[in-house]
Amino acid sequence: MIAKRVMDVSLAFLGLVMLSPLLSLVALAIRLDSPGPVFFRQERVGRHGQIFRIHKFRTMVVDADRKGLLISVKEDGRVTRAGRWLRRYKLDELPQLIDVLLGHMSLVGPRPEVPRYVLCYPPEVRKVVLSVRPGITDLASIEYRQEAEMLTDASDPETEYIQRILPVKLSHYEQYVRTRSFLGDMVIIARTVRVVFFGKD
Repeated sequence: MIAKRVMDVSLAFLGLVMLSPLLSLVALAIRLDSPGPVFFRQERVGRHGQIFRIHKFRTMVVDADRKGLLISVKEDGRVTRAGRWLRRYKLDELPQLIDVLLGHMSLVGPRPEVPRYVLCYPPEVRKVVLSVRPGITDLASIEYRQEAEMLTDASDPETEYIQRILPVKLSHYEQYVRTRSFLGDMVIIARTVRVVFFGKD
C-alpha cells in the first residue's frame, strides 16, 4: 500500500522533528538516572520473517534480558526510576519512529515480537501476520496496555503470556491484516493518543 507508506514516512519524520526537544530531555534523563546506553536494541521479527533491531528508550538496567524474562511484570526490579515514568506514558516507544523511516516498521500494524515468541505462532497465522510491516501501535496494544499488571500474579508469567495473552493478540493481528485501511489506521492512531494522554479508550 503506497499510500500507507507515504503516510508512515511523512508522520514519522514530522513526529521526530516536532518531538526532538522531548526526545532530547528523555535521553538526558536516562543517562542521568542509570549507567548504560540511551537506546535499548533488541532483535524482533519483521515483515516476511526478516530480523531487525528495534529502537526503544532503555527503561531497564543494562543486560536486563539476561537477568530475567523477556517480558516484564509490574514492580519488575529491573526497571529503572526513569523507566517507570517512560513506560507509564509509553514514551519508550517513540524511537520506533526511526524504525518506521528505515522501513522496518509502520505506524500501525501487528506488534513485532522476539523470535522466541514468533515460534509459538501457528504456521497459518504466522504467514498472515508477517505479511505486513509490524507497527508501533495496534488494537492489541490498546487492549493490553496494562499487560505488565495482568502478568504480575501469574506463577509463570511467560507461560501465561504465551498461552492466554498471545493468542488473543494474534487474533487482533490477523483481523488487522485482513481488514486494514487508511481510515482504520487513523482511528487506531487517534485511540492510541487518547489512551496514552487521557488514560482511557
